[in-house]
Amino acid sequence: MTKLSSHITALFIVVALVCAFVPVFSVEEAEAKSLWNTCLVKITPKCALNIIWVVFGNGTLYESCCHGLVQEGKVCHDTLIKYIADRPSLIGRETQYLKKRDDLWSHCVSVSKTA
Repeated sequence: MTKLSSHITALFIVVALVCAFVPVFSVEEAEAKSLWNTCLVKITPKCALNIIWVVFGNGTLYESCCHGLVQEGKVCHDTLIKYIADRPSLIGRETQYLKKRDDLWSHCVSVSKTA
């Protein structure tokens, strides 16, 4: 029961972070629903938070999250990180975040190939 509760809590945190970081005016409602249905459901909340922390903070990547990221797909990964990076409070650092996004993707692809 506590495991289910922690999963629900983690999912809530991911949803809250995405809502906080994604400007409402940049995502059409249908597009946001499409991203949710096709992208965010492919990765665990724990890994989604880890990836956000790696790209936008100084987090350390859990190698176990690389498989989920590659399963999510490059288009989903790029799109979601770009939406967060376009947040007005992050303007001026987009290039830095996009480089970290691309470096993370390359690393995860290589890790997934060797697994």
